[in-house]
Amino acid sequence: MPMKGKIALLGVALMVLCAAVIGGVTAQQPDESKDKVIHVSGTGKVTTTPDLAIIVFAVETEHADAKVAQQQNAQKMDAVVNALKAAGVPAKDLKTAGYSITPVTEKDEKLLTSSKVKFYRVTNSLRVRLDAIDRAGDIVDLAVANGANRVDQLTLTLSDEKQQEFRAEALTAAVKQARGDADAVTAAIGKTIIDVKEVNVGGSYVPMSYDNRYADMEMMVAGGAPPTPIEAGEIDVTASVSITYVIA
Repeated sequence: MPMKGKIALLGVALMVLCAAVIGGVTAQQPDESKDKVIHVSGTGKVTTTPDLAIIVFAVETEHADAKVAQQQNAQKMDAVVNALKAAGVPAKDLKTAGYSITPVTEKDEKLLTSSKVKFYRVTNSLRVRLDAIDRAGDIVDLAVANGANRVDQLTLTLSDEKQQEFRAEALTAAVKQARGDADAVTAAIGKTIIDVKEVNVGGSYVPMSYDNRYADMEMMVAGGAPPTPIEAGEIDVTASVSITYVIA
């Protein structure tokens, strides 16, 4: 069989084999180069626990007079902010996430239109960044006790420093997986890896865990509710690489 036919047959065999491994593996002899190469991809995963909580509280007030609704809202949100600061949350970790004044209308039965304003709803949202993730439940309770009546978001994730640390570990694992696949395939076809021709680093993925069990705070505001439990759980950090090895 001519050499070209052998090379084509090798490519087909490898494409079939790659379906049985975790990383993608293909081998070919590029037209623009005399190097025989094998392309391998790998994905690494590191499991860890979140070290950062992002909580978005809201204070919502309603009144027929927009100004009164606004003033009541400001007083309650001011109490929430002061309580959080007194509890040790730095001012830099508190940020307004949204503010709105919305007229709520009632339907005119004669005109079948919503034209008459019943009251005005004022909503002020506060984003809290919490490094001490084990305090998340206490912070929720504290905010509610001081006037917050909504928890719009509770996110558990990784700080920038931890993301970088675990990304490096995930990339190392990805490279090991890719090299293991390459070694297995080259050994199976009687070849040897002699060099690295190209490496491409893919993106990483750091999931965010959302917990909205406490979005409706009416029962908690009414009193008698037990302390809010927040369980950090685990999240996976993943990263991928693709590597081209020269084989002989």
